[in-house]
Formats: sequence, C-alpha cells, structure tokens
Amino acid sequence: MIRRRGAAIAAWAALGAGLGACSQSTPPETPPLAVEAEPAAARAPAAPETRRAYFGELHLHTGYSFDAYALMGSRADPDEAYRFGRGDAVTYLGDTVRRSRPLDFMAVTDHSEYLGSFMRIDREPDGPLAQSKGGKLMAANPLAAALGQLVSVLSADKPTSTAMDEAMASAWQYEVNTANRYNQPGKFTTFVAYEWTTMLDGKYNLHRNVIFADKGPAAPFTATDSRRPEDLWAFLDAQRAIGIEGLAIPHNSNASGGLMFDWKKSDGHPIDEAYAQQRALNEPLVEVYQHKGQSETSPLLSPEDNFANFERSEALLTGGPSAVNGSFTRQALGRGLVLGQKLGTNPFAFGFVGSSDFHNGLSDSAESAYAGNGLNSTDPHVNLPDPAFAKAILSQKVNPAGEAAPAANLHRPSDSEALRHTPALLNWSSAGLTGVWAEENTRPAIFAALRRRETFATSGTELRLRMFGGWNLPSGMMQQAGWVARAYRMGVPMGADLPLHREGNPAPTLLLEAAKDPMGANLDRIQVIKIWLDGDGYKEKVFDVAWSSERQRDPRTGKVPPVKNTVDLKTAKYANSAGATVLRVQWSDPEFDPAVPAVYYARALEIPTPRWPTLLAVARGLPLPEGVPPTLQERGISSPIWYTPGKGS
Repeated sequence: MIRRRGAAIAAWAALGAGLGACSQSTPPETPPLAVEAEPAAARAPAAPETRRAYFGELHLHTGYSFDAYALMGSRADPDEAYRFGRGDAVTYLGDTVRRSRPLDFMAVTDHSEYLGSFMRIDREPDGPLAQSKGGKLMAANPLAAALGQLVSVLSADKPTSTAMDEAMASAWQYEVNTANRYNQPGKFTTFVAYEWTTMLDGKYNLHRNVIFADKGPAAPFTATDSRRPEDLWAFLDAQRAIGIEGLAIPHNSNASGGLMFDWKKSDGHPIDEAYAQQRALNEPLVEVYQHKGQSETSPLLSPEDNFANFERSEALLTGGPSAVNGSFTRQALGRGLVLGQKLGTNPFAFGFVGSSDFHNGLSDSAESAYAGNGLNSTDPHVNLPDPAFAKAILSQKVNPAGEAAPAANLHRPSDSEALRHTPALLNWSSAGLTGVWAEENTRPAIFAALRRRETFATSGTELRLRMFGGWNLPSGMMQQAGWVARAYRMGVPMGADLPLHREGNPAPTLLLEAAKDPMGANLDRIQVIKIWLDGDGYKEKVFDVAWSSERQRDPRTGKVPPVKNTVDLKTAKYANSAGATVLRVQWSDPEFDPAVPAVYYARALEIPTPRWPTLLAVARGLPLPEGVPPTLQERGISSPIWYTPGKGS
C-alpha cells in the first residue's frame, strides 16, 4: 500500500498553482507496441561526436493530478498526453487539436499526492472510493476537497483512507504502464516519472520532478511520506541500491522564498558535506524555464545584465512576492562555488532544463500555442480563445510585484466552473523545452545525457546550443572539418569540469555554437556568463562573445547594442531580415585567474518576436494589454562548465 497521511497537501493545494483548462477525454487509442532496442552489448558504443540535439518535455500534468482535475477541470489522462506529445491529433474542449511539431522525448509528471483519485471517482462512480465519506466529498465539491477538506477526512475515516490507497496504487501502475507502452526507441522516448510536491508554509515552492531511467519504483515517495527534500534523496538512494536509477529536478525556484538554494538544510542547520554529496548525486539538473516564470536570474540580483528582465514572475498566487536571494540558479552557481571550496563538494553543480508545467495534459512550447494560464496549451488554428474570452484575458492589470489581478467572467461556455474564476496571468509565459545532446533517441542515451548534464534549456524555441571547454585548443579550430570530434577529444562538453589546469596553460578556451530554430527566429547573440569566487563571496559578469550584423561593441561598457526589432505590433509579425542563422565563436576568458574557482555557461538570444498577448490581441482584433512587454527575445542557456584549481575531469 502507498502511505498517504498528514496535512502537507492541503497547504500546497491552497496555492492553486498551475491553473489550467477543462479537457474532454476521448477513448484512448492503442499505441504501437514498444520496439525492443538491440541489446547494448551487441552494439559498439557510438562516438560522442555523433550526438545530436533532441528536444523534450519533463514536466507535464494531466487529470490524474488532483489540482489539474479539481482546480482546473482537466480530464485528459497520460494516454492523451503522450499521443499529443508525439504529434497525434487528440480531442480537447470539443476540438481536434495537434501539437505544432512532435517532441523527441517526454515524461508525464502527475502529482504523486492523491494520484488519480479524483479521476477514479469520475470513472467509477459506484466504486469503493466514490462511495466512501471522502469520495462523496470529492465528487460533490472537488475544489473544496482539493483545498484541504479531504485531509481531515483521511485522518479520521479508515474506509476512505483504504480506498484512497488502492486508487493511488492503481493509478501509479497505470502511469508506469502508459509510459512504457508509448516508449518507441529511436522515435519517441518516454520516461516513468512523477512530481513530489511540497509547499512550505503553504507558499514556498520546493517541488521536484522525479525521472527514472527505465523502470520505476513500486510506489512513489510523496510529500505525505516526508516534506524534506533530504528524505526524497534518501528514497532515490535506496531505489538506486536495488537497481532503479532516478534523479530529481527542482522547478520554479523563483517562487521558493529563497529556500531552494538556501545556505541551510531543511532542518535549519548549515549545509554540510554529506548534504552536498547527496544533493549533487540526486539533483544534477534544475528547471529554469517554464510557464510560471524563469528561474535563471532577476534584475534585482544581476543589475548589470541587460537581459535579466525576462519573463519574470516573482510573486506567488498567495503570500506575496517571493524573496529573490536563494531563489535563482545563477546565484546558486555562485553559492555552490563558496560551498564547494568549504566542503569539498558543490551541492549546486547542476545543469539546465526547461519544461511547461502545463496542467491540461497538452504540451506545446510555441508562443502562439499559449493563450494565458486559463488555457495552458492550445492549438491556435483550432481553439484560440474567442473574442470575449480573449478580452477578459488581456484586460487584466499587472501589479508591480508581477502578479496579475483576477479577471471577472473569465470563461467560455465549454469551460469548467473552476476555470471561470481562473486568472490568466499576463506575466506568465509559454512553455520551455529541454534540449539534450545524445547519440540516439532512446531511454539509455537520453537519460545518460541528463545524468552527465549535457543539456540546455530554452524558453520554448528549438534553437540548438553547444559549448565545449578546454586548454590550448588550436586557434581557428571551429572553422575546420571535424571540430566537434576534436572538441570531445581535447576538451569537455557543457555539464562537465574542465581538466586539471597545468602550470603554464593560458586561460581556458570555450567553443560555442548556436543554430536558429528551423521554424523560428534568427539569432541576436551568444553570451558567456561567468561566476567566480571572490573572497567569501562571488561575482558575476556577462560577456557578449558573438553577435549578428555590423554592430560594434561599446568600448566604454564592453556591451553590444540591441539588435534591430522587426516586429510589427499591428500585425504581430516579424522578419528574419535581422539576425543570423548560425553563430559560432572560440573565446578565451580575458580575466582568468588560475587560482580562482569559476563557472561558465552560455546564453543564446533570438531577435525580438511577438509575445503571446500580442499574438492573441491581434488575432482577435483587440488592443494590446498594458503593463507587459509586447515582444520578447526567446533564448536558450547551456549547462555550465566548472573550473576548480587543483581539480579536473
């Protein structure tokens, strides 16, 4: 049986995070049988230079998540989610919809808490759960039940508790089986996964998505088992010991109240070496882009970064603004250097991924496929919000903290009752994406890329970003055929530690390449973000290292001026007459000090394109909303490369 007790869920549910839309369920199609991959022992290992970029989704909810069902009215299930993700047509809000282009890999990460229980009552109204005291409460008022009433019933009513345990065990097996059925090696990779959901004080986000390499555990470890991340890591350690490999990915640290990357453990004591080692092993990645705001950095932390003010959402749905210190990944990289120097292990040595966190079961990262939080992903060719609904979405006011005020009458006739009072936050964003460099599109290859952090995160675009680092790399290397193979042999890819620095070596050289999304905008520039140890603290600096057109670096500031903005706000169209299709550069750190630990990562920016409120306003003949940017520069960031004096890969 799965243990489900305590009041942890009520606090989180009260947040109402990720408010989505009602999805009309259709009978699931039978997916093609999973193709057995050739045994690894029978194949020679592929050379690293054969790795290509694959794009995927590692954070998506269906109606099997209690909040998606009860708060947003979603009825999509994992079967529909995987079909939509691989490019099939599905029925949503009565329409036939399809993703703009198929994903390469995917994981459905439904909340493990109350997993599938509301859906069980919906589908089995005469079953034991539906007929229990708690089940009747859930059926009569799903919203009230999800917001906390169910917790007291569970603790007092054994029949409800027993039926809930059985329903959750059955739902977990269905999640596992569905992920395995849709896994097609070489074509579409799916992972067994879930979300561990804890919200301290009812407002500080410490959620983790848990991704398994192949088979999953008998039951997920949930926030009702423990609200401490350290206990989740201990669970993963125990699973690893019996051959079940997995990792946890924190998300929305921007809403963590400074707790995600605190100097302290969850018990309030300072981080020690054991904590650092356990976290580094179990959390090699962190999610930086998703629809509830980016977690890379804030202008409050990076005032010299001209591009830090991007897709900000530093206010929670409840509880007011979240503290920025301890909530953003760039700062965490700096804190990691400090802790690594002190403890010998860096607990914040993570790579980057991006996802959606959509709650309607449909993942699409195209800017045009997002129409506000109330709908999550849409098919803009089929079910774009009608004029009245679009007007309600776009007429909201955004306060200085970045949180939108609820809009009245935010509904369409086909939407659920819960959605009718759902604010579609104008400062929230379209979905992010995870890019990995892997030899093939299979579970072993994709998971290995995640584990070694050879990943990059994008704000939704499919631009391709690559970075290598090494010592004494030949000048002009990237202009020669076979440079990627040489880079793997002579250096390290993103996500790795630089080799040991030898006396007499110059500064490390980074090889950086960005290629535009084939269906998207041209590129503006590539930047290198450097964080280095400085006394008891750390500093950061952003370097423009490659850019398009004839712009010149400002000799006083060292910065490159903005790229031309081609967006026509009247038509919501842009032209690729500005920017470059590919940017490539070999760069050495002009301020390198071999005695100082440092970390580097790359950021590639596209030229400006219309943001989703602009696209929606123009499509429905409405004025542009006030208080939010009409355009954005989509982007991607690479996982870092670390330099530690006296150490190396």
